[in-house]
Amino acid sequence: MVKYLLFKYLRFDKSQPFITLSAILAFLGVSVGLMVLIIAMAIMNGFDKEFERKLFTMNYPITIISYMKGSIDDSDVIRLKEQFKELKFSPYISTQAIVKHGNKLEGSLLFGVNFDYEKQINSVVKEALSNTTPSGFEILLGKGIADDFALSLNEKVTMLFMQLSAGGLVSMPTMKRFNYVANFSSGLIAYDKAYSYTDVNALAKILGYESGRYDGIHIYSDNPKSDIVKLNQNLSPGQRAVGWWEQNGNFFSALELEKRALFIVLMLIILVASLNIISSLLMTVMNRRQEIALLLALGASKSEIKKSFFVQGVVIGGSGIIFGLILGLFGVWLLGSFDIVNLPADVYGSSKLPMELALSDLAMILIGAIVIVLLSSYYPAKKASNVDILTTLRNE
Repeated sequence: MVKYLLFKYLRFDKSQPFITLSAILAFLGVSVGLMVLIIAMAIMNGFDKEFERKLFTMNYPITIISYMKGSIDDSDVIRLKEQFKELKFSPYISTQAIVKHGNKLEGSLLFGVNFDYEKQINSVVKEALSNTTPSGFEILLGKGIADDFALSLNEKVTMLFMQLSAGGLVSMPTMKRFNYVANFSSGLIAYDKAYSYTDVNALAKILGYESGRYDGIHIYSDNPKSDIVKLNQNLSPGQRAVGWWEQNGNFFSALELEKRALFIVLMLIILVASLNIISSLLMTVMNRRQEIALLLALGASKSEIKKSFFVQGVVIGGSGIIFGLILGLFGVWLLGSFDIVNLPADVYGSSKLPMELALSDLAMILIGAIVIVLLSSYYPAKKASNVDILTTLRNE
């Protein structure tokens, strides 16, 4: 009975073409809605992961900071290396400085590092210094600063520090000329115009630090969220380990909120498309009232009638979900494999459209679409099973 009615009512009816057209529109609406939702969530995930990767590199997975400048020494670094052999450490000194070249000035956060250690934990620095390693008063600048100043390799730049030095009758900011030897590009202009690196011993001399004294330690970890707990349990008083996600918590919270809002808005497309399923089935019920009443009079049960129309709605919506899933996955592959959309790298961090579809998001999309289709099919099916036999056969 169910199969017979399913094939009978899904066939094209020349006398009522609008019913078939409505079913086709419902099928296409669900398909397109699901495809758009899959591609949109893949793009959102791709941007999230791209920003996360870049922030992970330039902010470092874990950073040990101290409440007092220069309070971390070599003994702390050695002790931590012995306790956490799986982690990589790069102690650093940092200070605010102003880069001066000609008549131009630019603010910068200058790090003094051991470049042999820094290359092990920072892929951006490692790539920039593939052919050289700064030593002494040589400096690695971000590409943003280097481009603004139109610097050529081995040109001199002047760094102005907050430390004051005597200059006749007045105190003047400490100034030191550095040799520009390389630049790095992180993909995020905020870092390329702000960060710069020099040798830790050279910066220690300028700031008056004792040898072997540092402001903090950059740490590379494959599992930073679990390792940070262990680190905090083994640090000296006045020291604290901070994760990269804590330093950028508001940014990723905003991205997550935007992602949820986008999911809800695009899911409404499928909800609107499902209204066509309801209208198509209701038109079929109204057009076939006499046949339904006759079937009920001949002994068909209400559950069979309800099941027949419910399955019809599920077939229309379910085929739309399957087709939309195929289109969505194809779209994700197409946009991720070919440079169809070119992005400004200085704004988005990448010129290629990042695509990454999480299985959890795909599961949520499919579950949401299936629930909407099932609910859309239930009401017309229930309406069909409640046809009044006597009234319908008497009047129609």
